[in-house]
Amino acid sequence: MPPARNPWNRDHFTGGSSSGAGAAVAAGFVPGALGSDTGGSIRGPAALCGIVGLKPTYGLVSRAGVYANSFTFDHAGPMTWTVEDCAIILQAIAGHDPKDPASARRPIPDYRAALSGDLRGLRIGIVRHLYEDDTIVAPEVRAALDEAYAVFRSLGATLEDARIRPAADYYAVKITIAESEQYAVHEEELRTRPGDFGADFLGRALPAVLYSGADYVQAQRERRLMLAEMAPIYEKYDLLVTPTAPGPAPRLGTWRTISFWQNASLTTPFNVTGGPALAQCMGFTPAGLPLSLQLVGRPFDEANVLRAAHAYETATNWRVRRPSLDSTTAFSTEPPPSIRAEAVDDPGVTRHCTGRLPPRRPVTERQPDRHDLRCGTLCHRNDQRLHRERDFREEPANIFQFPE
Repeated sequence: MPPARNPWNRDHFTGGSSSGAGAAVAAGFVPGALGSDTGGSIRGPAALCGIVGLKPTYGLVSRAGVYANSFTFDHAGPMTWTVEDCAIILQAIAGHDPKDPASARRPIPDYRAALSGDLRGLRIGIVRHLYEDDTIVAPEVRAALDEAYAVFRSLGATLEDARIRPAADYYAVKITIAESEQYAVHEEELRTRPGDFGADFLGRALPAVLYSGADYVQAQRERRLMLAEMAPIYEKYDLLVTPTAPGPAPRLGTWRTISFWQNASLTTPFNVTGGPALAQCMGFTPAGLPLSLQLVGRPFDEANVLRAAHAYETATNWRVRRPSLDSTTAFSTEPPPSIRAEAVDDPGVTRHCTGRLPPRRPVTERQPDRHDLRCGTLCHRNDQRLHRERDFREEPANIFQFPE
């Protein structure tokens, strides 16, 4: 299918994977849409398309009917033009569902009633190291963040710097768990019909054969520690704030699958921690592309996240601006360049992969060289962060439950 195009500039990316939903809301085709988020797939398109996107707390919104990507990290949530619309849709979709084994039994508050506009006494932690040390962000993002912080202070919130783990730690946990689970979901088709998948998907899914059962368990053990480490942070701060994306939407055709393995993410840490995270517009570049901030809350405290986001939205004028949908505007109608396997020049990497992979097959446009796709990522695997001396009693972060 042709790629979704960004309404702010149709030669630019919409973000993924809820790309069509983000573009449709930004263009005004629909007032709201649903997205799914395993590592940022609601918040990424929301950021690049300049809309509101909420990844709810894991278990708050049912995943029944959503095709599984990662059982541990999949979330479903709303994507809207305004925070109020986001609260309205969340009210309709939140709640226990026996069809989803991870669905939580929690009372559902009145999310719309939480939009008071009053942030007096709210404590916000700025997770500055995520975008100053752990990832590289555009200068426009830093400038827009500083302006956003001033708005929150003017509304009565108290802001100070906060720290969590480095982004790469969360990324190692998420990638090891999520790609292992994704491979398990698609294993039979990946073995028998690999040519029916896109090259980018193959470049993410196939390297999971290089993970071991021990890698998966160590990642789940590390995740439990990460969840415990958040408890004192939640006590000290009502919300955390970061950018959602490192910059504005890139041009179509600039993405390389290897970047998925090389670069940590601003959104993925909060899939690992599991609480709510909301993306919203915080301004525009001189070229007219949106910039986005991310508000993160305690598990099941969506009301506070929406309250702060709504107050910020009301205090700024970013919702007045809409993309121009001129049907005569010229833009490229060509598909982006094909994603190809990265060359592997390291003989040691190649030898390590060869013993685990089936024989090579001829490379075609529909079926890239699976050997290179897998070997090409081995150089960038970061699961070594998970292998350290551990307490014998460290349990993994999965829980058995009897089905109802």
